[in-house]
Amino acid sequence: MSGPGVLHQLTGVIARHQGDIRSISIIEEHSAEARIYLELDLPGPTELLLEDMERLEVVRSASPVQSLQKIYGKRIIIIGGGAQVGQVALGAISEADRHNIRGEHISVDTIPLVGEQTLADAVRAVRRLPRVRALVLAGALMGGDIETAVREVRSEGMLVISLNMAGSVPEACDLVVTDPVQAGVMAVMAVADTAKFTIERLHRRVF
Repeated sequence: MSGPGVLHQLTGVIARHQGDIRSISIIEEHSAEARIYLELDLPGPTELLLEDMERLEVVRSASPVQSLQKIYGKRIIIIGGGAQVGQVALGAISEADRHNIRGEHISVDTIPLVGEQTLADAVRAVRRLPRVRALVLAGALMGGDIETAVREVRSEGMLVISLNMAGSVPEACDLVVTDPVQAGVMAVMAVADTAKFTIERLHRRVF
């Protein structure tokens, strides 16, 4: 069921089982029903938690599933102009495929956007997305509030890569790459455990 207090009841059951909630997603397909996905650290058997969940009147069924971290893994977000986004994605997807075959789990998300405020809002919103490990800014001109947003997300540990473009954004990023395909490749290499590449060991920041 969907409605006030449903989440409170579910989290009450989880608390009684000493579960630690790592992530929550609510997928509302109908006004009267919703699917709720929770990622938990649970010290006891999963079966006991599911049995107690299904005893609640608001729960139609409860079942275990693999975590999104295990299925989709680390995420790379590419934001900017359509043509540049497509070229960065080409490099990122090709490189991710190479690492995923070797056991990695890396997914690539893209969104073409224009406008300073729209881009700045998108950069800040990346902090609210789960499993994001790197942000790539792909465009010809970015500055102003976008630069401020980049510095904000970087201060919280987000890796930000930029194309070598006009404006002040490249000065605020961890890495600046001229070729968009190479930018996508380097973003994947930077987050992949199966790659021997760390940005901190680079002697220069612009390529």
